[in-house]
Amino acid sequence: MIGVIGGGGWGTALAKLCADKGYQVTIWAREAEVVDEINFKHTNSTFLAGVELPDSVTASTNLAEVVSAKKYLIVTVPSQWVRSVVREIKEYVSPDTVIISASKGIEVGSLQLITDIICEELPQVDPNAVIALSGPTHAEEVARKIPTVAVVATPSLKYAEEVQDLLITSYFRVYTNPDRIGVQLGGALKNVIALAAGISDGLQFGDNTKAALVTRGMAEMARLGAAIGAKTPTFAGVSGMGDLFVTAYSKHSRNSWAGRELGMGKSLSEVMNSTKMVIEGVATTQAAYKLATSLKVEMPITFVTYRILYENISPLDGVRQLMERVRTHEMEEVVSATYTWL
Repeated sequence: MIGVIGGGGWGTALAKLCADKGYQVTIWAREAEVVDEINFKHTNSTFLAGVELPDSVTASTNLAEVVSAKKYLIVTVPSQWVRSVVREIKEYVSPDTVIISASKGIEVGSLQLITDIICEELPQVDPNAVIALSGPTHAEEVARKIPTVAVVATPSLKYAEEVQDLLITSYFRVYTNPDRIGVQLGGALKNVIALAAGISDGLQFGDNTKAALVTRGMAEMARLGAAIGAKTPTFAGVSGMGDLFVTAYSKHSRNSWAGRELGMGKSLSEVMNSTKMVIEGVATTQAAYKLATSLKVEMPITFVTYRILYENISPLDGVRQLMERVRTHEMEEVVSATYTWL
């Protein structure tokens, strides 16, 4: 049996995917109305409208009931809530449990990635059995069996392939990657760049601007990744380039939607109060700003996005700050190897 911790759209889509493979799945959700709807109507109209769930998907507000005696736990709660929720389940998790982290973000207080938080709070679990799941995986499309690719990351090939086999289907292709840091950082930071891309759309800028933001945003993601031990090629994969592309451009993206609202003149509080959905990029922008500042990593788009969100500069002033920066080279390693300076 499988337990899914988090009754949002992504948790519900993953529960349906596993149920379609023949597993019994129980979802934990805070909202009693969501639990009742899943159990009695087999839908979750609040977070994944228009999708019918198999009878083998049930739900509960009781964490112990969802977690106990489960071989696999899938964590999908918003990143800033992961620690408190995982701390609650500690006594119910057995040492042989495999935990799949499908939450994307960086904890603002500790600046830790999600698998690090889980390992810290559940010391009885083998750290290699804490697996990151990421990629361009909008819940709305996965639940409707639209072809999708994802990646699972852990240093252990044994656990990576075990989870790959657990999740892979004819419409959900799963790759493996040992770079757990890079896979998670790509999934977190793409939300920051997607906010910036949405702001560009809200300002009614064009394709040139958005392409520049996505391209230079990718460079920022890889730069911070290298500073904390990630492998640069990971950011060219599905958890980096793939997830950044879909989040910056998709109609399903909450982060690009929030950016558009900001670009059209709404305040952050207005945007956040107008939806029940969590906009992960808002907290992740703060965490990425703090992390990059502490490591002295240059991330201009991230820093300007932070100032728009938290220092109340206008989006247009943010654009000016980016465009008027001191001139630089596109790729320092290429420049140092090839320019002749004659």
